[in-house]
Amino acid sequence: MAEKIVLIDGYSILSRAFYGIHAGMTNFEGIHTNAVYGFLNIMMKILDEEAPQYLAVAFDVKAPTFRHKLYEAYKGTRKGMPEELTEQVPVLKEVLAAMGIPSVELAGYEADDILGTLSARCEREGLSVILVSGDRDMLQLASGRTKIRIPRTKGGSTFVEDYHEADVREKLGVTPSEFIDVKALMGDSSDNIPGVPGIGEKTAYKLIQEYHSLEAVYEELEHIKPERAKKALASGKEFAQLSKTLARIDRDCPVEFSLEEARLGDLFTPEAYEILKRLELKSILNRFPSAGQMESQAKQDFRLIEEKKEADAVLAEALSAQLAGFQLLSDSGETAGLALAFGEDDVYVMKAGEELSGQDLEEAARAVAMRGKPSWTLDLKEMLPALRIGETDGLCDAGVAGYLLNPLKSGYVYDGLAREHLAMTFPSREDLLGKSSYKEAFSEKTEAVLACGGYMAYTAWKAGPILLEKLRQTGMERLFLDIEMPLIYSLFHMEEAGIRVQREALEEYGRKLGEQIAVLEQEIYGLSGEVFNINSPKQLGVILFEKLKLPYGKKTKTGYSTSADILEKLAPEHPLVSKILEYRQLAKLKSTYADGLAAYIGGDGRIHGKFNQTITATGRISSTEPNLQNIPVRMELGREIRKVFVPEDGYVFVDADYSQIELRVLAHMSGDRRLIAAYHEAQDIHRITASQVFHIPFEEVTAEERRNAKAVNFGIVYGISAFGLSEDLSISRKEALDYINQYFETYPGVKAFLDGLVASAKEQGYVSTMYGRRRPVPEISSSNFMQRNFGERVAMNSPIQGTAADIMKIAMVEVDRRLRREGLRSRLILQIHDELLVETAPDEVEQVKTILREEMDGAASLSVPLEVDMNVGKSWFETK
Repeated sequence: MAEKIVLIDGYSILSRAFYGIHAGMTNFEGIHTNAVYGFLNIMMKILDEEAPQYLAVAFDVKAPTFRHKLYEAYKGTRKGMPEELTEQVPVLKEVLAAMGIPSVELAGYEADDILGTLSARCEREGLSVILVSGDRDMLQLASGRTKIRIPRTKGGSTFVEDYHEADVREKLGVTPSEFIDVKALMGDSSDNIPGVPGIGEKTAYKLIQEYHSLEAVYEELEHIKPERAKKALASGKEFAQLSKTLARIDRDCPVEFSLEEARLGDLFTPEAYEILKRLELKSILNRFPSAGQMESQAKQDFRLIEEKKEADAVLAEALSAQLAGFQLLSDSGETAGLALAFGEDDVYVMKAGEELSGQDLEEAARAVAMRGKPSWTLDLKEMLPALRIGETDGLCDAGVAGYLLNPLKSGYVYDGLAREHLAMTFPSREDLLGKSSYKEAFSEKTEAVLACGGYMAYTAWKAGPILLEKLRQTGMERLFLDIEMPLIYSLFHMEEAGIRVQREALEEYGRKLGEQIAVLEQEIYGLSGEVFNINSPKQLGVILFEKLKLPYGKKTKTGYSTSADILEKLAPEHPLVSKILEYRQLAKLKSTYADGLAAYIGGDGRIHGKFNQTITATGRISSTEPNLQNIPVRMELGREIRKVFVPEDGYVFVDADYSQIELRVLAHMSGDRRLIAAYHEAQDIHRITASQVFHIPFEEVTAEERRNAKAVNFGIVYGISAFGLSEDLSISRKEALDYINQYFETYPGVKAFLDGLVASAKEQGYVSTMYGRRRPVPEISSSNFMQRNFGERVAMNSPIQGTAADIMKIAMVEVDRRLRREGLRSRLILQIHDELLVETAPDEVEQVKTILREEMDGAASLSVPLEVDMNVGKSWFETK
């Protein structure tokens, strides 16, 4: 069999990947990576399928070509490449070079010409050629030896169209060389090739299919029908000849190329690994061999300790060191090892075994954590069940510090921190251990777990001071030390306490939902006139838009859209739609809560969920396993789920909720005198806003006017658009815009403040909360309008939402501290958005209420009062 070469049209495939993959894909440095990621995926797919012996990628050079000299307007209609794509070109070339793949380019010629020339040369040398491009111009190069592969996207999935010479004839009705003549007649708007004015695609194909060449068309001009086409051809002959020259790919350009340099070697080099690791393209990295073989910068001089005498000596050194890093290696509460680092050459991993028990290692870790000198670790909250310590001076979590410095990342583990803050490339835990636990790894692959533990402790030790200095430089040191670090302990206390759930009540709630869902199903079948799968958007779309002929039908490739916004717009048109919406709400309640929550109830009858402080970009705490932040509150049946959450026998719940905290933060941060005055009047803020915005006496404001004002009040906080407000209030866009403009006329300080945030984000690339928390806004400089618009909303909302989150964190830390300091049996068990829930001993109710009020009121000093709504109940439902 003949050897094979793959030739790739670099810009074409890179551009296709850029527009086909989410533009917000970036690495820790903020470098966009979507195009590089997509390009490499397409390249790997082609290599897997073709198994070639050679590979090269051709690129255009940013310089006029011979075509521009022939026709100045050539490609004159093309827009410039978006900045997010432009920045990825040198990155891709760097990756290709690291993989040993030649990039071929030549000033004065396009990539098409290079590919045409190389394919012709390779054909002459007896090679089979696979040419990969998104540009159909390449079809003129198809032959018995050259196959053109064009990636296409349809229905959200990518596939590749293949064209040999016979395929071009079959699918287009012309030969590859005749395809050039078709382009000469019809032109090409994407390249601004003029073609013959008045000759369209259909006529061009018909003429070439009949006469086979442009020259033959003009030789037979007198016989061309219809007359209109003949006249167009006669007057456009010069354009036709010019267009043929422009459309023909030059297959003999003077490009230098060595076939031997294009021979495929091992693509998965250490250099490529490091670049892709920095780009955070994990799925591409999975193609590399064992990560341990790829690390060129990784330290490997870690020492394993199994004897108690040696462990004691190392521990003594760690306790006296100026700076220490440590990590307990535990899975499911079982400690298998302890990693310690206190110098470049002082990195040790202690293994639990005959001489060192897991408890010995936990006591050693506790001693390091509480030594009163700077100690750094990762994921401290997960180690607290074993450490059993309270707030400790000098102990810091490197992951939380990394989160503050870059809150847009998906995780803050040691290899990412090392890459971002130490410029070092370490294999991840998954690379080293796969899915093995630490205990399993110690018995099966000791060297791997030694490396993993060593990297963790070393990264914590080495990166800790660097992270702290960066926090100091960015004004976030106090935020880290005074808010985020103490918060770790409060979150741990809430996870440990958990919240009690009545399993029987939960099952009854599920049964009740099931009965109502069954009734709704029958009502839906009755209204639709037939039985169908209500959960199938395709079947539902047919019922709504074909059978019932309802408006707003949006046909997609897979059927009609039946999304929530479409159904809500349809609701007034037919009673069936309201039933569908209700059915969906009840079905979600049943699956997510009635059925879903039961799986999380522990043996003690309580749910011990996870509270995460390094997930959201704004600083808000999130909740998982299960997500209690999303407990429904808007519909009555949804609120009833709170009835199953109850306190310990003999206890009650005290619930404290900040009232309109984000609006109050907006009033304070904007300094708008009128909004501040409205809060000081201690009246209904939405009614006051309606009165001032709509110029209506306060006493005459209607319920609808108050509702509209409330939507504007909260919408402003989230940077709502006229379109968004019009959808929320079911009013015209013009009315919505008038509402927003009237609001800003009433509160000009708010308008100036929000405009200032957007301007600051554009200048600095980030916005900040009152406490200095930074939220990067890379989208605000995007060339994509939708992305840029999203960035502006983020810039307006993040300082407000983030400041409210900071205030809540301060409050919950202080409430938790006081409950413990004052020796109360009551305990903080839940934080949901702006709400704290305390499981309270009956004789401590008034003391708990005092603590909540004092600490929540005192969490921040604003120019408007912080208001706390407080309720007591025997279930979470009763407190609301």
